[in-house]
Amino acid sequence: MAEVPIYIKIHDALKAKIERNEWQIGDRLPSERELAQYFDVSRMTLRQAIQLLSDEGILERKIGSGTYVANQKVQEKMTGTTSFTEIMESQGRIPSSKVTSYFVTTPTSSERENLKLSESDTVVRMERIRYADNVPICFEVATIPALFVEHLSKEKITRSLYAALESEGKTISRANQTISATIASEHVADFLNVKKGDAILRLRQVSFLDNGQPFEYVRTQYVASRFEFYLEK
Repeated sequence: MAEVPIYIKIHDALKAKIERNEWQIGDRLPSERELAQYFDVSRMTLRQAIQLLSDEGILERKIGSGTYVANQKVQEKMTGTTSFTEIMESQGRIPSSKVTSYFVTTPTSSERENLKLSESDTVVRMERIRYADNVPICFEVATIPALFVEHLSKEKITRSLYAALESEGKTISRANQTISATIASEHVADFLNVKKGDAILRLRQVSFLDNGQPFEYVRTQYVASRFEFYLEK
């Protein structure tokens, strides 16, 4: 079993504190310096954990103010699955991706919960910038149980996970999706060619096969000025 990275241990510890109500909705967390000292890690490692929790909508970072436990959002139920490649092609645009990170690792507690995994399981976690006609549209962090893709090449997975799974005879059924508003962090702003603090639409999605198994947990940040969601009722 792969050793759990330190930032994932910190992610899980911070999330557990929130779940135990040691920090409640709207509470400001201690400063990065204080938390880094508490966990005896560098501020860079601490920021990795904070960023993961922010991407999951658990924490909210406010420029010049600090990091807070995020407010609960009103949720809009959506149906179907969202494939970036299919959406872009349906609009006559050319989709492409640039992989910034791809590795097999131990899942975080959030990934285990959403993908119904055990602590002994491993996942593929990939980060990529997704483009339409060479314009950056979103930054995506996708987590997939390693068991689902062990026979697939990295090239197939990063080009279109859905097409790769369907080529293996798997049927994609539905997805649970949550959309919220946030602002671009310095890290994401660099990837998407926007300014730090620009408006971002954040999508969290868990996708399922027709047998009810979750196969993908995605955290995607879209440039608000370049993308909009359309719901049909």
